[in-house]
Amino acid sequence: MQTKVTKWGNSLGLRIPQLIAEQAEISDGVVVDISFKDELIIIRKKKLSLEELLEGITQDNLHQEIDLGLPMGRELW
Repeated sequence: MQTKVTKWGNSLGLRIPQLIAEQAEISDGVVVDISFKDELIIIRKKKLSLEELLEGITQDNLHQEIDLGLPMGRELW
């Protein structure tokens, strides 16, 4: 699959075709890492640290504790 590099301000940009975006599970606003090695431009989804993941927790998306009942079998609580 081909795409065209275009001028975007002082940088260059390229469009990621929808099929590739779906396969890579990326969407608008997803942060990616970009690198260059052996004549390849490599784009990877950024792996978030635990700290970055925790920063995303708000009162609106915080799950409540769920009561799973008493321990069963060899479970320890």
